[in-house]
Amino acid sequence: MAWQGPGGYPGQGQPPPPGFYPDPSLGGGYPAGGAPYPGGGGPPYPGAGPYPQQGFPGAAPYPQQAGGGGFFPGSAPYVPKPPGYDMGGGNYNSTGYGEDGNGMQNFDFSDKSIRLGFIRKVYGILFVQLTVTLGFIAMFTFHDGTKMFVARNPFLWWVSLGVMFVCLITMSCCGDVRRKAPMNMVFLGLFTVAESFLLGCATINFRANEVLLAVGICAIVTLGLTIFAFQTKIDFTMMGGVLFVATLILMIFGIVLMFWNGKVATLIYASFGALLFSIYIIYDTQIMIGGSHKFSISPEEYIFAALNLYLDIVNLFLYILTILGATRD
Repeated sequence: MAWQGPGGYPGQGQPPPPGFYPDPSLGGGYPAGGAPYPGGGGPPYPGAGPYPQQGFPGAAPYPQQAGGGGFFPGSAPYVPKPPGYDMGGGNYNSTGYGEDGNGMQNFDFSDKSIRLGFIRKVYGILFVQLTVTLGFIAMFTFHDGTKMFVARNPFLWWVSLGVMFVCLITMSCCGDVRRKAPMNMVFLGLFTVAESFLLGCATINFRANEVLLAVGICAIVTLGLTIFAFQTKIDFTMMGGVLFVATLILMIFGIVLMFWNGKVATLIYASFGALLFSIYIIYDTQIMIGGSHKFSISPEEYIFAALNLYLDIVNLFLYILTILGATRD
């Protein structure tokens, strides 16, 4: 049989050199003469110099790769990393990264670049929503022709109410609708227009100075609460259950006021509602920014995050406007 030297030494496929004796226990043979053969107890190797190959059985240990991640015996086992492991400097864990059933990658939300991009997208969408809403409010407040048109066509109010509820329920219950573009933007746009129309109809019953004052107070309160939510070390994301109970109480209180209405009761109701949705702004903001808070929303849910903040601000504006209207002479 052809002599196969380790690492091709002195040549593969060549006849064995003189003195090569087969050894069935080694599966081949070893040369004879000179220095002892490394790791074996057979005849000596020809010549006195050391065997030129490294890593031969019985010689020095196999060379290791840097960092202990080699494939050679004695090194640390190789653990494959998922594709895109080092994207954006994120960390890998069993729950924060991978692929879901739709093939979309779920990044660890603690990654700073992903979180900042998500926050910018949410506030960009929220800015467009509030701009559209302010345009409707200004048109209904200062344009008499719009007021007369709405008064002559009351069915528009019911149509807007139906569109608003359908879009809200669809985006809240159907994850594919609010995650896949452009469907998510279409539903959010329809919801924003319908909600803005309803808010415009609500402002008809108030004076222009009351509406402007409510807008200013709402903007200042929202800005202050947002800054507070970013800076505070208090984790408001753990208050979800308390806020849900408070919302139920507010809803029951509102139903009671439909049958028993009074100035004092209205002020209490509106004040409680303004306080509740002020806390909701902090709660939804901290869920959006994630980080060290206990609960955080997925970066894919930018439509849902913008929708939550928009509803918080809209409700805060309505309750502030109700307080101002109830305090008039």
